[in-house]
Amino acid sequence: MDNQRLILFIVFSFSLLLLWEGWQSKHAPQPVVPVTTGVPAAGTPPTPGQTLNAPVAAPAQAGFNKGARAIVETDVLHATIDANGGDLRELKLLKYRETEDKNKVFTLFEDTQTKPYLAQSGLVGKDLPTHRSTFQLNPGTYRLSGGAVQVEVPLVWSDPVTGVRVEKTYIFKRGSYQITVRTRVINGGTQPIDLTPYYQFTRHGEAPRGESFFLHTYTGPAFYTDAKKFQKVSFSDIQEGKGEFEKTADNGWMGLVQHHFVSAWLPEGNVKREYYTRALGDGLYSAGVILAEGTLAPGLQKTFTVPLYAGPQTQNVLEITAPGLELARDYGWLTPLAYPIFWALDKIERLVGNWGWAIIILTLLLKIALYPLSAAGYKSMAKMKKLTPRLQQLKESFGDDRAKLHQAMAEMYKTEKINPLGGCLPILIQIPVFIALYWVLLAAVEMRGAPWLGWITDLTAPDPWFILPVIMGVTSILQVKLNPQPMDPMQAKIMMIMPVAFTVMFVFFPAGLVLYWVVNNILSIAQQWMINKQVEGSPAK
Repeated sequence: MDNQRLILFIVFSFSLLLLWEGWQSKHAPQPVVPVTTGVPAAGTPPTPGQTLNAPVAAPAQAGFNKGARAIVETDVLHATIDANGGDLRELKLLKYRETEDKNKVFTLFEDTQTKPYLAQSGLVGKDLPTHRSTFQLNPGTYRLSGGAVQVEVPLVWSDPVTGVRVEKTYIFKRGSYQITVRTRVINGGTQPIDLTPYYQFTRHGEAPRGESFFLHTYTGPAFYTDAKKFQKVSFSDIQEGKGEFEKTADNGWMGLVQHHFVSAWLPEGNVKREYYTRALGDGLYSAGVILAEGTLAPGLQKTFTVPLYAGPQTQNVLEITAPGLELARDYGWLTPLAYPIFWALDKIERLVGNWGWAIIILTLLLKIALYPLSAAGYKSMAKMKKLTPRLQQLKESFGDDRAKLHQAMAEMYKTEKINPLGGCLPILIQIPVFIALYWVLLAAVEMRGAPWLGWITDLTAPDPWFILPVIMGVTSILQVKLNPQPMDPMQAKIMMIMPVAFTVMFVFFPAGLVLYWVVNNILSIAQQWMINKQVEGSPAK
């Protein structure tokens, strides 16, 4: 098998994998939700140590009633807090736009009956407020105005019978996607209280709006601990009770990951904690963490805070926000290779001020760095192309006697000092680099809404005029022409059809990815053409 067919086979296989993942996410049958009894009704708080991922028969929407509301406006966020449960019901990221409608601000948390996504918190235990309790809240708009660095939204719950008072305060800071949730518990009663707060997300199990069928990315809960590191638990695994993750620790965080964005509860210190997931029914799920804050004696009070990050997967922000949070930007098994690639891409963008040109320059630098490896492969293909007429003569001479044909071909390769597979290893070494760059370009939220030039106004969206995919197709056909043609007519036809098929598929890919592929094709054509000229000028043995 010659090198060109090897390259196209690997690229084609990788493309089929993307298509299969996209098909699975859109059309795979959903697991049947069994009807069970003896489990908590939807919306009830978790209990430490219980089986939290048991499916629930009751409709989950029952806990999402609307009450008095506070609207919070900062320079980067627009949030809605509801008195029912003290939930964070809606969160808009003002600097980002929806994928499908660029005129709309991107909404991360949503309070809808069919596809809710909420941040909730409460206390486990009898006569304590949960995310179903009603708090006192002064409705209205809380703005971060003037020179203020933060704005606070206080909520209060009290029980005149037990004498317990709980004050929950949301703290929003200027320029930050991190929201501090501060809880103060005052025990005005006569009995001690076990302080076991919990923090969770409740979300529908579908992919975010605008996700392409051709580019499937992970959407679902994720957990991080020092021992097990980054662990993903898909919604389907939660439904089937198969999710494997470290459930108890004294460190770490839990979050919900989707393309370009992440929300995460980030408990601080070495407080003992229990992580959990639950299937709520009606296609809804919750995942969270329970903390052990100890016992509060009568007449005393205690305050504890848990930061909530809800925003873009910006690399440098995630790294300084919490240990391991940068892993939410998941590059898969090529993470060790993808990190330095993004680092280089980020440095180049800071110099040139444009992500499109940064992609072009990085592609050029990678091509230069890998030139010795790729040159070996191209030289092998050039020699094979030079021998194509002689190989065709051998095929005509020996007819159907394949044994003699292969023997004659082997002797010719030996005489010309050609290894038909000589370029395979160098090309195989390059494949992980290019796939890692692919995932970097796919995951980089920094490019969301970033223009290149002219008609390319968003490198994470498909080319609106299909210009880049057409150029990619033309350059792919030129590459096929520069390489040795298969002696089998059917294989030759397939080699010409594949670039056309790739062109159609790349119409739906983000422009940044297609730009990389176009530049790489052009550089490869130039390199192959020069090597072909050198080989053609050398005398045959």
